[in-house]
Amino acid sequence: MRSSSPSSPSSPATGAVAVPGAVPGAGRRSVGRRLSPGARKRLMVLHVVVSVSWLALMLCLLTLAVTALTADDGDRLRTAYRAMGMLGDTLVLPLSLLTFVSGVALGLGTTWGLFRYYWVSAKFWLTLGAVAASVFALTARLHDAVRVADAHPTGPIPVADLGFIRYNTVIVPAVALSLYLFNVILSVYKPWGRRKAVGRRPGRIPTAGR
Repeated sequence: MRSSSPSSPSSPATGAVAVPGAVPGAGRRSVGRRLSPGARKRLMVLHVVVSVSWLALMLCLLTLAVTALTADDGDRLRTAYRAMGMLGDTLVLPLSLLTFVSGVALGLGTTWGLFRYYWVSAKFWLTLGAVAASVFALTARLHDAVRVADAHPTGPIPVADLGFIRYNTVIVPAVALSLYLFNVILSVYKPWGRRKAVGRRPGRIPTAGR
């Protein structure tokens, strides 16, 4: 009768069973670490710079919108709306897209991934929603405000012509700013932990001697 082979050796550091023919480290973080340390740091610098700039832009737009909402002088109102339109046309699209793209690249190029952790997934969807709101809803509201200001180059601007524009220009950047601040909280506290793998079963270790 043939005696069975000794049991598979264990790793002295972790006690894990070594599977014959397995590549060392293949089961650990197989998705991450695609970026070199230098590339990761450069991408991180880019992401932080554009994210903070996007946050500052929303704060500036909100400040100008509140100034326009409370202004009684037509010249002050026109100045605020034209400044908002200039900032929106120049900075909203590049900052929002660079923030989103650099964040996705960091997720895919490191061990965090995009959907491996709940807080990273939440940041992905919130940032995507903020990009859509900024590019479409916010810029459209800013263009409406600029058109009203250009239609009344001098003198006071009638409240009837402003309509709900003066409120929309406050609401949209305020919502966007809240989303960005929530994303900052997620990045710092990293709540909720890791998502459970769906449909993934542990590898089966072949029986010795078969």
